[in-house]
Amino acid sequence: MLSPLTYLKKNSFLRRGLYGLMATLMAVTIGLATPTPSQASIFDLIFQGIRYVQLGNMSDRDEVNLGTQIDRQLKAQQGVRVYNRNSAINNYINEIGQRLAASSDRPNLPYTFQVVDDNSVNAFATTGGFVYIQTGLIRAAANEAELAGVMAHEIGHITGRHAIQQMRQRALASGVAGALEVRQDALVGLGVQLALQLPNSREAEYDADRRGFNTLGRAGYDTTGFISFMQKLEGGNTAEFLSTHPNPGNRVSNLQAMNSAGTYANTGAGTDANAYRSRISGL
Repeated sequence: MLSPLTYLKKNSFLRRGLYGLMATLMAVTIGLATPTPSQASIFDLIFQGIRYVQLGNMSDRDEVNLGTQIDRQLKAQQGVRVYNRNSAINNYINEIGQRLAASSDRPNLPYTFQVVDDNSVNAFATTGGFVYIQTGLIRAAANEAELAGVMAHEIGHITGRHAIQQMRQRALASGVAGALEVRQDALVGLGVQLALQLPNSREAEYDADRRGFNTLGRAGYDTTGFISFMQKLEGGNTAEFLSTHPNPGNRVSNLQAMNSAGTYANTGAGTDANAYRSRISGL
């Protein structure tokens, strides 16, 4: 009787088939052990129990997931309080925001607009469509077009993926190879800093202004509202906003130049101060 080894040596067909099966099993095992971005969501790349995020090729879904985590952290640890004393105010801000979002460069993101109960004149945004408007800024705006201009600017930061770019730059500066895979918890912490404390670059501000101006015009608002609010910033009475939105002077000149091009008709839409005060009277 032939031994199993002798039998395999004599039966080359069976031997080749067995070797092929073993190679296939090894390939499957390796594939399961080291998933690639094409096999799993970026947020599903987990090594040793630590969740990692890839900044080099982040999908909209992963961007929204990251923004959701940052939003939770802002509220839980940074004291960002959502205004809840008058639902009509929240509905009004969301109404303006969704109108602008539909005319933005990335209309398919699920935007979330929130009123923050804070008397400081400020607004900020984080990745994935999260925009925050403080009650102090709502009161400081003279009309809806001014408020919409600020909101369009914040949407511009999101459509330009400015927070993602800053995260990548800081990851590279920290020595992360290629900045492709970064710990999710580290990115969430950085995202909170970017939203509340760290100023945007001059290039990011100009880009958000350009995107915001076009979004405002496409949404049917009078684009001079954006300019008049920026001129208030130029006066230096809104230090909190300027801490993360620098260089108002040149930005006003750039906005005036865009307005002079006449791309959008300045019909006065959204500039009725009395109508605006009526809408925010419960604030």
